[in-house]
Amino acid sequence: MGVLVAVISTVLAKAGKEEIGHLVTLAAVSIVFMVVVGLLTQLFASVKTLFNL
Repeated sequence: MGVLVAVISTVLAKAGKEEIGHLVTLAAVSIVFMVVVGLLTQLFASVKTLFNL
């Protein structure tokens, strides 16, 4: 995901669309953050189930 965003951001910067590149980067960071939060929630639920807490 990071490589894809970096390529898109670089292409947009070369085309003179830096502000759109920044928005793409911000959107990607937000999406990855939401995915990580979901995975951490599943991890904690699994640990809770494993130890019967």
